Amino acid sequence: MSTFLLVDSHCHLDFPDFDADREGLIDRAKSAGIGLMVSICTQVSKHDRILQIAEQFPCVFASIGTHPLHAADENEVPTEELIRLSRHPKVVAIGEAGLDYHYDRAPHDRQERVFRRHIAAARETGLPLVIHARDADEAVERILFDEAGKGAFPFVLHCFTAGRRLADVGVELGGYVSFSGIAAFKNSTGLREIAASIPRDRILVETDAPYLAPPPNRGKRNEPAFVRDTAEALAAALDREFEAFARETTDNFFRLFRKAPDLRPSDRT
Repeated sequence: MSTFLLVDSHCHLDFPDFDADREGLIDRAKSAGIGLMVSICTQVSKHDRILQIAEQFPCVFASIGTHPLHAADENEVPTEELIRLSRHPKVVAIGEAGLDYHYDRAPHDRQERVFRRHIAAARETGLPLVIHARDADEAVERILFDEAGKGAFPFVLHCFTAGRRLADVGVELGGYVSFSGIAAFKNSTGLREIAASIPRDRILVETDAPYLAPPPNRGKRNEPAFVRDTAEALAAALDREFEAFARETTDNFFRLFRKAPDLRPSDRT
């Protein structure tokens, strides 16, 4: 088994894409040096399935939340329910929640209302909020500043593809920025330039599996093992030695996801 190098901070192991070989993909991830994975909730109504998987595999943890594209269906889940469900020992984050204006699947006002409830849950629990932001930079920025004025809360801008302004705002407000396989795509030069501008102690890596596999597997089903390819591409773009970059992003993960147990060997140097 490979040394624990990386965390996949965002994947969706409950999706049916993995039903045929979930145990195999966990083994492949471990062999690639990925020692911990967070399976992210997109619908509170399906949270039990994610917990079953997290309880089956010691290296898998979970979040609780409603994706903005499901905001129309789950717009009545109260903050108190998110907080209650977050008390499970395997739940280490709130979300994913946020705004998605790319698809017309949920009214914007419902997305915002659900987003703010998740922010309140993150503020109350101290668990990081996993933020989905797509084609909604200005609205996300407005809400982040407004809510930060009510009290700080931990968060990460996941699968970052937005503009530099939102990255800067996230860092200014104490948040982290996470990059997926998109950052390794040949035509993602601008995104890698944004990554280079992020302080080293605020960068995370993820797969968002089963989506967005990085090269050399682009176009195929993504899985947690491939987060190594993204990390290697980012390390090269940032002129960093891979293992040093991997260690930094993993340290960053445990600093943000404080409830997640540090599963790295205690004798690491």
